[in-house]
Parts: sequence; C-alpha cells; structure tokens
Amino acid sequence: MKIKTFSIFAALLFFLAGCSTVDKKVEIAKTPFVWEGANLYFLLTDRFNNGTTSNDVNFERELPTATLRGFEGGDIKGITQKIKEGYFTNLGINAIWFTPVTEQIHGVIDEGTGNTYGYHGYWAKDWTALDPNFGSMEDLANLVETAHANGIRIVMDAVINHTGPVTEKDPVWSKDWVRVEPTCTYKSYASTIECTLTNNLPDIKTESNVEVDIPEVLAQKWKDEGRYEQEMKELDEFFERTSYPRTPKYYIIKWLCDYITDFGIDGYRADTVKHTEAEVWSDFRKECEYAFKLWKKNNPAKVMDDNDFYTVGEVYNYNISNKFAFDFGDKKVDYFANGFNELINFEFKYNAQSSYEELFSKYSELLNGDLKGYGVLNYLTSHDDGSPFDPKREKCFETATKLLLTPGTSQVYYGDETARPLIIEGAVGDATLRSFMNWDDIKTNEKTQAVLVHWQKLGKFRINHPAVGAGMHKMISEKPYVFSRSFIKGEYNDMVFIGLDLSKGEKELTIPALKNGTKLRDAYSGKNVKVKNGKVNIDTEFDIVLLELI
Repeated sequence: MKIKTFSIFAALLFFLAGCSTVDKKVEIAKTPFVWEGANLYFLLTDRFNNGTTSNDVNFERELPTATLRGFEGGDIKGITQKIKEGYFTNLGINAIWFTPVTEQIHGVIDEGTGNTYGYHGYWAKDWTALDPNFGSMEDLANLVETAHANGIRIVMDAVINHTGPVTEKDPVWSKDWVRVEPTCTYKSYASTIECTLTNNLPDIKTESNVEVDIPEVLAQKWKDEGRYEQEMKELDEFFERTSYPRTPKYYIIKWLCDYITDFGIDGYRADTVKHTEAEVWSDFRKECEYAFKLWKKNNPAKVMDDNDFYTVGEVYNYNISNKFAFDFGDKKVDYFANGFNELINFEFKYNAQSSYEELFSKYSELLNGDLKGYGVLNYLTSHDDGSPFDPKREKCFETATKLLLTPGTSQVYYGDETARPLIIEGAVGDATLRSFMNWDDIKTNEKTQAVLVHWQKLGKFRINHPAVGAGMHKMISEKPYVFSRSFIKGEYNDMVFIGLDLSKGEKELTIPALKNGTKLRDAYSGKNVKVKNGKVNIDTEFDIVLLELI
C-alpha cells in the first residue's frame, strides 16, 4: 500500500521543537542503517581489483579481444582485500553492489564491436556455479562475512531475462526454455518482453506456464561435475515447498535465492527488469524474503539489523518524476507494486544540471511525499549509460556534492571518486566506461588525491547521518546557501546543517532553532563552533560546511 503524502513542513516543525534534547538522543541512539539513504558502491567485479592472478585465465579464454572486452583479472578476493584495507570505510560506503559472478559462457562472440568474453557477468551459462575468473564459493562467503564485519551490506546482481550468447562452446538451451527470435522493437509491452534484447542473446521464456525439465546441456554439465543428484534434490525440495510449476522462471528464482540462503547477502539489483513480465519480480521478491528470513533464523549471531531484503530494479529509462508509473505506450506498470524497494533513477543526471536548491527540494518533496516508503538509486556515471554527467571528468567535485547530498540512495560508480577516465582510446561502446580501476593514480596523482578526499568527507558524513539521504530538506538561506536535513526513526533523531558555495575564509551561517551555546562540528574541516543568537561563525579554507551536533 502506498503511504499517503504528509506535510513535510509539519514534520520538520515537530523535529525542531525537540531540538533541545537532540544532543542526548544522538549520543545514546545507534545510527540506523536505512536503504533510502545508503551510499552504495557499484563495481564491475572484473575491473576493480585483482586479488589473485592464479584465476586470471579459465576455459581457454585466450583469444584476442577488442579493447577492454576481455577478462582483466578483477575478482571477489580483490573486493575483499579492499574492504580489509579500509578503502570502502574511508570512502563512506555502507553497501557494495558488484556485477554477476555466476559462471559465464566459455566462448567469445563479436557483437559488432570486436571479440568479447563475458567479463561483465551478464552472460550466464550456469546460475548454480561461480565463474572461476571471479572466484569460488569460499571466496564469496569470505567477502560477505568481511563486509558485514565492517558494517557494509552486499548487493548481488540478478539476471532472469536471458542466458549468455550461443558460441561453439556454449550450445543454445532447448526451445521450451528460450526463444532466439524476434528481436525486441520496444514499441509495446509485448515487443519489449517476448523477444531477444539483441541478436544471439537467448531470451528466457519467463511468461511460460509449461513445465520443463532441466536443459540437457546443463544436466550433462552437472553430471560431469559430479553434482547432478544434489542439484536435482534441492530443486525437488524447492518445488515441493512452494508448489510452483517447474517453469523456467522458477528454476532461476530458486538458483538466485540460494545465494541468500547460503551466504546471507543483503540485496539484489535486478537486471533488465522491464524485459520480463512484472509479475516475475513479485515472485522473486517473495522468495528472496523467505530465503533472507531463513538465513537470519539459521545465523542469529550474524544478523546485522531488522531490515528486510533489499531489491532495486533496473527499469531502463525509469524517471523519478513519473513516480510509480512506467509507460510502455500501450500499458503502464508500477514496479514498486511488483517487488521493488527502489528503482534506478535514469533522470538524475539531467536534474543534476540544475541548481542545488532546485535539485534537493525536488527530491525531498518526491521522496517524502508520494514516494514515501520507497526510494530511488541515483547515479551520475554507470556501466551502460553512454552519456554520463561528466564524461571528461572535469566536474568531479560537483559530481560528488550533488550525488552524495541529494535525497535518495546514492550510487558511486567505481572510479567516480578517483576521476577514472571514461574515454579510452580504442574502446567502443560501453567498454570505454569499464576500464580497470586507477589505483596507481591514488598514489601518484595530486588531482586524484584531492578528488578522493572530497568524496571521502562527503561519503562519511552521509553514512553518519541518515538525514542527508533519507531526511527532509529545508532551505534556510539562499545567499549564503544554507539548508538543513532532518530525520526521525523511533527514538533516533538526526539533524544536520549544510552550506555550499560559501566564501573561503571567515563566514557566518544562520542556524535556526538551536539554543545559544549548542556545539556543532564541521565534518569537512574538522573545526568546532557554537551557536550564538541563531548563527555560527567559522573560518575555513573551504567553500563547504557540513555541520553536525556534538
């Protein structure tokens, strides 16, 4: 049920009325994790960090490829290594989403952009196995445990729409499982769903109500690996428990939910959502919640909090301004009503071209109004959006400020924080967005170091204060530009005051509703100030102030 809009102004007044007791509550209440205001880091597993070179080549994937279209060595161990080093903690990240790590097709194809392997993870061959280029089940278990120990949630990537392309090494699945034509025209609901996204990308018949057996090629693979009986036993148990028909979508839903039951991952980003029937995702969400509750029951000592399982959908070209409706032309679909907490917001990069106040107030009004109880995942750079906000990395500071201070969940795409180049000579199409993480620049490039520090300060402020991403926005003054964010959850109250585009050096900011002598800390400069007659004076070398109660 959608929650009705309530008065933002009234709620803010209620919060301000209790400001005299805010200090005490903040000191005794643990900062809650809320997905609506999380700072989520998105990375390509193969392009982030190489934790071990021992798994860099598998299945004889050694043919020459086009630029950035082969495996580059990144793996699960590499992600874990960076968690242990504190990279994500220092960046203010409290959730990580990485591209699929299931076993990919073994062969190579040319989509018109040169030879390409399944380095990106979206060309599944076997949903029940991990690709050795990415790592092992033990590696994945260690990643989740390490992340949780550092207060970081793990979001995996769910593909239900299609298998990987057909190659000499990767036969097509049987016709009761997939279609190989027609190609989608996107002119209607049906021509977006009952079709293949591109040539040679077999489309799972998610609409089918006809019961099917395991594809012969997959059954033989399991037999060769000595695990056929176990896999079939688990499938029998799943279908017996759920009473679902043995149709293609339910097999894949079962396989994806195993990663929740086995490892306790916290969420799924769902790929190509609008290319399957909306009802698929309702069933998916139901089974994800069952698996998450089962994992919590079986692992009580490892439970982080009482949050439900998180699902965010990639409904390509969904815009926050459309709220609940995605329009196919002949049909409108509400994906929030079909299993999703959040949707990826493709509008944000356009909104980010407006002023701070126009941007912040728009998102606060929508997310605390009609969309209250749901959320959006905002981004300014991504792996398959060929028109990023800052393609030449000329606005790295502005990118961070707008992304991390806008209400909603923020998606930091790997390398946003290090000005990783998005224009790579010789790379065609989305490959140019997927270069290997520029770790050396962090050590040697002063510009990169300065950009990273800015992202770190804003990121840590964001995760320390749910008010930033999940709270209500209120402008205090236009010049200098100062605003507040407030957030209430149970006994937890949070409020921050932020100033942007300020003069460097001495500055005076209006801070209403706080009594004289209230102590505040500027998280950007580290300096402390006191409120006097509704104002604070602070002298810093920066044009930004992030004030928090101390």
